[in-house]
Amino acid sequence: MTYNTPVNAIDYLLHHVVDLDEIKACPAYVDVNDDLISDILQGAAVFSKEVLAPTNWSGDQNHPELKGGNVIASPGFKQAYRSFVEAGWLGLAGPTEYGGMGLPQVLSVGVNEMLYSANMALGLCPMLTSSASNAILAHASDELKATYLEKMINGEWSGAMDLTEPQAGSDLGELRAKAVPNGDGTYALSGQKIYITWGDHDCADNIIHLVLARLPDAPAGSRGISLFLAPKYFVEPDGSLGKRNNFRPIGLEDKLGIHGSPTCVMEFDNATGWLVGPENKGLACMFTMMNEARLFVGVQGVAIGERAYQAALSYANDRVQGKVAGEAEKAPIIGHPDVRRMLMEMKAGLMGARAICMATAAAGDIAVSAEDEETRNSAHAREALLTPLAKAYGSDIGVEMASIGVQVHGGMGFVEETGAAQHYRDSRIAPIYEGTNGIQAIDLVGRKLRRDGGEAMQALIAELRDILAQVTELDDQAALELGSAVDNLGAGLEAMTTATNLILTADETDALASATAYLALCSDVVSGAFLIKGVVNGLKKQDPRAKSMQKLVWFHSVAFLSRAPSYLDQIKYGAGPVFGFDKELLADL
Repeated sequence: MTYNTPVNAIDYLLHHVVDLDEIKACPAYVDVNDDLISDILQGAAVFSKEVLAPTNWSGDQNHPELKGGNVIASPGFKQAYRSFVEAGWLGLAGPTEYGGMGLPQVLSVGVNEMLYSANMALGLCPMLTSSASNAILAHASDELKATYLEKMINGEWSGAMDLTEPQAGSDLGELRAKAVPNGDGTYALSGQKIYITWGDHDCADNIIHLVLARLPDAPAGSRGISLFLAPKYFVEPDGSLGKRNNFRPIGLEDKLGIHGSPTCVMEFDNATGWLVGPENKGLACMFTMMNEARLFVGVQGVAIGERAYQAALSYANDRVQGKVAGEAEKAPIIGHPDVRRMLMEMKAGLMGARAICMATAAAGDIAVSAEDEETRNSAHAREALLTPLAKAYGSDIGVEMASIGVQVHGGMGFVEETGAAQHYRDSRIAPIYEGTNGIQAIDLVGRKLRRDGGEAMQALIAELRDILAQVTELDDQAALELGSAVDNLGAGLEAMTTATNLILTADETDALASATAYLALCSDVVSGAFLIKGVVNGLKKQDPRAKSMQKLVWFHSVAFLSRAPSYLDQIKYGAGPVFGFDKELLADL
């Protein structure tokens, strides 16, 4: 169950796929250089492998426990988390005015992939803390920021988001938790929240909850939801911790995977909270938190897929079974063509999804830090467009690759001792939480495509066509070796253009029925184009890794990029095949 961090892959994408020079040109990142990036990636690799990875299996086998209204984390988690805080990893991209390092988010994506691969269940805690910090930074009062942000950004205090209720899952407009003014600027929060990841634990000294609730006489539905900050322990004027607030975990979910992550049922009984943002605008404030969380859930998908790949690769190199063509003696199964195919599918798929996640983060960095307003606005539109792709494609690839990882192990993958089963179980949550992948597809089609008439998507397609054109700038041999990739990218871009026009002109039901197919088509094309961009830039800069990357892109183009046009029929026919079958016959023909 060893884990070897993919430092070279992450570094290559940073330097040849994302626009790192444009990020480094932003005033906020002028001190970022290649030596710093290398040091951070190498440090994260060592920390992930030596400190976090050894706790992964124990967390899966020894679940957190609820005792006397407190959650006790899995063995080794508290010590590993404290080491994580002491090393300063959580504040990597945090604002410097609150103790963070102020580094680009795209670098944080690379670092966090390694952390999540090492222990996805534990990695959820800092992920949610970072997202909660961003919501507080964007919407809370100066007093709340001064009280909570510094200790959250350094990880001394953790964060949690309390959205879901038994009757209100994806439809938050149905939530019933109440917030009653106390008359002193605080509010009394009452109600029950479920599926609260790291809602309680003993790793951090305090846990800062962001809670959605309704004020008295608030409008019905999602327009009547407000956001509140409720700490587990009150903070005294001198910064010390006071008495405990009136909310507690009353249960822990028994889950398919991520066993080391305590998923709590939280009961609020006139707990004290402070309003974050305007009244009845809680969903808008919460989306500041959720948008970042969605990107990092995509990163989690890549991360757990990478962990599964590492395990499969190690097993394939060690397991001797049957004779390999051309070999006289029995040999490791990595020599069998179908095993090699599975490993290549894992490696190429993960690289494509990784590229989308990193490009999303890079767009976010430029959106907040570029000097020119037009550049910032364009980057913000790009970040918004890519976020549902990063979340859905990254998490779907994670499940798909973890499943292949089990297959590579054969029968040993179906038993627990190899760890392959844990990767598969852990991966399955990522397409569900932080907005299901179906919701990501609806978001892409409804909010990101149709709302602006396809303007942001057309800009992306134009950029991808430019990548295709750049291949002609290479020498003849290099361009020839990219031949099949270029052909498949051209076909994919034509399919993406056609699909975009179909979605823009479809009625709402047809568009929604086609949304998942459209997201899949776009993701295959975008990932393939970004990888080709990486090869082109790497060859131009004479990076010795570019030749190997070129071979990987060849496989990606025939296994992933080539399938993009196959989604067109689903998009063309829309809701027809979906609703054409009689609902009464769904149980049996």
